[in-house]
Amino acid sequence: MRFVPLSILLCGVLLSSTSVAQQSSLEPVVEAAEQINSSARSSQLTIDTIAETTQERLQQYKQIMRQIDGLQVYTEQLSRQIQNQEAEADALNASIDEVSVVERQITPLMLRMIDSLAKFIELDVPFLPEERQQRVSQLRDLLERANVDVSEKFRRVMEAYQIEAEYGRNIEAYNGEMLIDNALQQVEFLRVGRSVFLYKTRDDSRLAIWNQQQGSWEELGTEHLIHVKEAIRIARKQLAPDLLMLPVFAAGE
Repeated sequence: MRFVPLSILLCGVLLSSTSVAQQSSLEPVVEAAEQINSSARSSQLTIDTIAETTQERLQQYKQIMRQIDGLQVYTEQLSRQIQNQEAEADALNASIDEVSVVERQITPLMLRMIDSLAKFIELDVPFLPEERQQRVSQLRDLLERANVDVSEKFRRVMEAYQIEAEYGRNIEAYNGEMLIDNALQQVEFLRVGRSVFLYKTRDDSRLAIWNQQQGSWEELGTEHLIHVKEAIRIARKQLAPDLLMLPVFAAGE
């Protein structure tokens, strides 16, 4: 039989009791530490999330700032465009005011131009009298129409002047009637610019030329007939242009 000293047994008992007591007292600490660690992990996750969110917000902020900068540049450009448009609008309004003044001034001008044209036709070589007088009458009627723009009226007046100017630079032959020996006869008229205006009867029996100085017709001899007939064919584009031998009244005759 082995004997163990009582003091050793007591010491063992005491150590065992102390270990149990320490373990019991450390459990709350361990649990608290685990809670702290868990809370720390949760906090770290929250911080990481916040950091990511903050970074995203920062990128969004930078992007928005770039957009704002672009919008500012665009706004400044639009502002300059608006200023230019306002300046153009002011200039346009000024032009409209000037147009109104011009319109009030141009109508009397056109009336004077038509009167001058009518007087010119009256004093001119008497070719195409009905056609030319009708053109003047149409211009007078046109000026009284309210549904026609002033610009169109002025264009038509200038067109009539241009037609009259062209008469002095071309050659023309056309059929008509003349009172000869108190009887109307069919004749062929020939006009070369405003220098020569004559006619011949259809049967070639009569030939006359207009004397602008005297304001009357003068008979021509039959020796001119061949040249007159050739000139009429050229005017009607039945012959190629050629040198014409026609009588012409000299100034003062």
